[in-house]
Amino acid sequence: MSERFESFPGAKFNFTQPIAAAVDELLTGTKAELAAKLFGDDLDLLVEKAQEIEQVMRTVNGAQDVQRDQIGGTPQLRITLDRAAIARYGLNVSDVHDTLSVAVGGSEAGQVFEGIRRFDIYVRLKKEARNETEVIRQLILENTAGQRIPLEELAAIEEVVGPRQITRENNQRFITIQTNVRDRDIGSFVAEADAAIAKQVELPPGYFLKWGGQFELQQQANKRLMIVVPITLALVFVMLYANFGSLRNALLIMLNIPLALVGGIVGLWMTGQSLSVPASIGFIALFGIALENGLVLVSYLNELVRDGVSVAEASVRAACARLRAVIMTAVTTALGLFPLLFASGTGSEVQRPLATVVVGGLVTATILTLLVIPALYQWFADKPDDIGETR
Repeated sequence: MSERFESFPGAKFNFTQPIAAAVDELLTGTKAELAAKLFGDDLDLLVEKAQEIEQVMRTVNGAQDVQRDQIGGTPQLRITLDRAAIARYGLNVSDVHDTLSVAVGGSEAGQVFEGIRRFDIYVRLKKEARNETEVIRQLILENTAGQRIPLEELAAIEEVVGPRQITRENNQRFITIQTNVRDRDIGSFVAEADAAIAKQVELPPGYFLKWGGQFELQQQANKRLMIVVPITLALVFVMLYANFGSLRNALLIMLNIPLALVGGIVGLWMTGQSLSVPASIGFIALFGIALENGLVLVSYLNELVRDGVSVAEASVRAACARLRAVIMTAVTTALGLFPLLFASGTGSEVQRPLATVVVGGLVTATILTLLVIPALYQWFADKPDDIGETR
């Protein structure tokens, strides 16, 4: 659809989904994934530089549905008062303002009652007259001497094309250039687009570009995750150490995390998806499942060694004995997420990355848990006496 509408005359199109559109509009006021806000004072200069940025952004790989805000294009009637002429005729500026206000906006002349309901009565020119420049020019004002002066003698009246909207953020004017990003992640797109704009577009002093939309949300989420995830993993490590009383066992179980990461990343790569906030949440869920599987296996390994079984034999027996439990955990979780893998309706932009990461990670984590951890256990196992004391 995007390709078919690309050359459609007189219109610009933006393709999105309901939930994504609602989130994007709440973030930046636009219905696209990414919004570049150009801040500055002069509207004409803002439009000119926004047009240059739009052209540069179209050349960046992954940019789709690129468009900028249409600020101008509204016919307006500009009335500039001639204070000298107003004084010469013995009038005040407020007299002219009041006349224009009554003629165009209306003035309350009274009220009418219908039962208990009350309505204001406004007096103003008819709609046809308010839209006629010549009628506005011939509005009559009367001074104290009884002279009747038309408005065109007291002000310069001209038809101009002005802005239809002026948007502000933090009391600064800005214009938005929006785009959707396809077939690549937003982070790398912004980095490439920002470098291209800095190279090809020269912004005057006081004018600057700010990226918003899902990129801004992603950056905020990444900052939080960079704090929360390490703290969570550290707490998990402390709990594992408290449970086993062994630094080696705790490290061996934590080794499941990078093994699970491999599958999640491969899953995203195979399906052509990018690392996003839902995918990051999927990795966090995957960590818990992978650690649980490692905990089950290492606990049974320790039990066998404590009972006098050699480390080599315990590794084989534990992998075989816990095969069913580990696989059942992975299979039931994967089956529950399978519908999300093929979701294509409302909310699929959130569901698919999360499910892809968890299912892909479960495949590698399950296989590597049953093969790698038993093989590495001989280097991470404590002495039987130590295990007995811990138990």
